[in-house]
Amino acid sequence: MNGKTTVISQQQLQQQLDCCNQINIWWREQEITPTAYVETYGCQQNEADSEKIRGLLIESGYAIVGEAEGADVVVMNTCAIREHAEQRVFGNLGALTHTKRRHPRQKIFLCGCMAGQDHVVQRIKKSYPHVDGVFSTHHLWQFPQMLLRILTTGKRTYFVEDEPGSIAEGLPQQRDSQLKAWVSIMYGCNNFCTYCIVPYVRGRERSRKSEDILKECRQLIESGVKDITLLGQNVNSYGKDLEENIDFSDLLRKIAEIPGQFLIRFMTSHPRDASQKLFDTMAASDKIAKQLHLPFQSGSSRVLKAMNRHYDRETYLEKVNYAKSVMPDLVLTSDVIVGFPGETEEEFEETISLIEQVRYDPLFTFIFSPRKGTPAASMDDPTPKDEKNRRFDRLCAVQNTISEQIHNGYIGKTFLCLVDGTDKEHLTARTEGGRLVRFTGDTNLIGTFQYIKVTGATTWSLTGQLALPMDNG
Repeated sequence: MNGKTTVISQQQLQQQLDCCNQINIWWREQEITPTAYVETYGCQQNEADSEKIRGLLIESGYAIVGEAEGADVVVMNTCAIREHAEQRVFGNLGALTHTKRRHPRQKIFLCGCMAGQDHVVQRIKKSYPHVDGVFSTHHLWQFPQMLLRILTTGKRTYFVEDEPGSIAEGLPQQRDSQLKAWVSIMYGCNNFCTYCIVPYVRGRERSRKSEDILKECRQLIESGVKDITLLGQNVNSYGKDLEENIDFSDLLRKIAEIPGQFLIRFMTSHPRDASQKLFDTMAASDKIAKQLHLPFQSGSSRVLKAMNRHYDRETYLEKVNYAKSVMPDLVLTSDVIVGFPGETEEEFEETISLIEQVRYDPLFTFIFSPRKGTPAASMDDPTPKDEKNRRFDRLCAVQNTISEQIHNGYIGKTFLCLVDGTDKEHLTARTEGGRLVRFTGDTNLIGTFQYIKVTGATTWSLTGQLALPMDNG
């Protein structure tokens, strides 16, 4: 794996934009307005990457459509975190043989984290001849060059070399929402958790310059965006590779100083690097959402060491307790893996006890999925699948009870929420902590902050009504 970082020059970027123009001309000469469909799997970083892919396609003259059937370009932006996700991609990729048969000029691409694994690329080459191109995350910025080559030569093309991790500023971007935006502040990961494929497919950590991030955030806020989520595999490592003397807490503070009414969120935070300075910075600004995703993965210190997480149970709890002390209304979420190789029943019970002690709002739960190329994939794993499923079901039951209890505690309280859309006959809004609230109101409220009094709750969401700021029962 190449550990260097390459900053894509404006000249290199212009060459890609020139390719976009040539694609435009190619289609105009045929008097055709081409269409494109982009399907995204996985995390928010993949969502942000797909926004850039759509931006490059629009720059190339394509109209974005909502399904693969009939589209001139289909891009599958993939996730490699779990086996189930990969098998789903392969199944959907196979089904595209039928759409291409009905629409022979269709060009099909696979990209994202799966494209960074050699065994996946070899499988595509051998078993999926209808796939025209494959490019890894490092080569996203070269998508126009790749597309032009395939259109003009008809040859299958692969941009999957072990290139240095890159940062390409200025790529066109088609965002999914006018109210909410993803902003990538860094790429890659240096942690090498033993179960995780991310460092191998996304490369080592590399931070964007703060001036570029601040410029993007200002433009978003000036355009009316009200909710910005900063993205990175470990945002708390931001700035370690920069010449500039800045860390993630400093960056948060600088963004919060931009004029306007908006909220900043971020994910994901690695507990090892989550500091008191970060929690103090969050507490000090009303523009930084009191929401923290802090994955603990296991409640057992022994398992955490086997996972190469660089913290133990006690350290994690100390950080959580401090964060809650300076932000009493903090909404805390986390990830947890059940059935890591060698996990005993007693160690699983330590995870349950941590959940009961911390009391997460929601929890994202997973059964261990071995990833080829990671150390954990070759670890001895004696626990039967049925036992892992039993533990998973019990953990979910415990967490669902906690989530329901926490949500019931919202009833009668009033929160300032961003009204962000509709759900059948209701409007939807999000609390500062990211909780979904459904209520009745006029659609002209969408895009505004409103005080909403919570009147009902389920495990997963809240219901409410418009209220005055001090209407707290």
